[in-house]
Amino acid sequence: MDGNRRYAKRCNLKEGAGHRVGFLALMSTLKYCYELGVKYVTVYAFSIDNFRRRADEVQYVMDLMEEKIKELLKEEGIVNSYGVRVYFLGNLNLLNESTRVAAEEAMEVTAKYNKAVLLICVAYSSTDEIVHAVRESYDEKKQIKNDHDDDQDLAIQLKDIERHMYMNVGPDPDILVRTSGATRLSNFLLWQTSRCHLYSPAALWPEFSLWHLVWGVLNFQRYQPYLRKRIKLA
Repeated sequence: MDGNRRYAKRCNLKEGAGHRVGFLALMSTLKYCYELGVKYVTVYAFSIDNFRRRADEVQYVMDLMEEKIKELLKEEGIVNSYGVRVYFLGNLNLLNESTRVAAEEAMEVTAKYNKAVLLICVAYSSTDEIVHAVRESYDEKKQIKNDHDDDQDLAIQLKDIERHMYMNVGPDPDILVRTSGATRLSNFLLWQTSRCHLYSPAALWPEFSLWHLVWGVLNFQRYQPYLRKRIKLA
């Protein structure tokens, strides 16, 4: 989101125009990924912290998101062309009702697809995801205790937390792309990225191109043997 705003300011575009250009960059990048055989793509569309921005800006982004969700589902759109299943991950209750309904409809309509998967993190932060998973795990264990009323071990395990993560619908990422040259994760996938390759091209998100994507993949392939070795040793 910040990359879109910076791009709009640098190009002297109207407020909000950067978000639209950013969406076009996303559509192009998704096509490149699916053509290259990348099955899972995760995007950070809107963080929980973004709700602190001006109310009119938040509303604009929500309206734009709803508009683009409907575009995704068009018969000639990327979802139907590539057989993409769409997930919206995060605290969806924070979205306004019409945007949330559109997101839920997209997930329902695309549930029939399995060739590729698009994970859209919205109303998301990694810390919120972890807290959510711990709470769900606790509630599950408490329910088990109430149902059985016995002395079985009800301690929360790592597998319990991971099962309740928003991101449990897909594998941990192999590459995390952080555009704008930033080297911080900005509260995104903190749990899932301990052993993935970090790639930080200097380009702002609307400028992200096929060249940047291919370069990121080539660098990942270069470091993949080392990453696999580290995973085996863990």
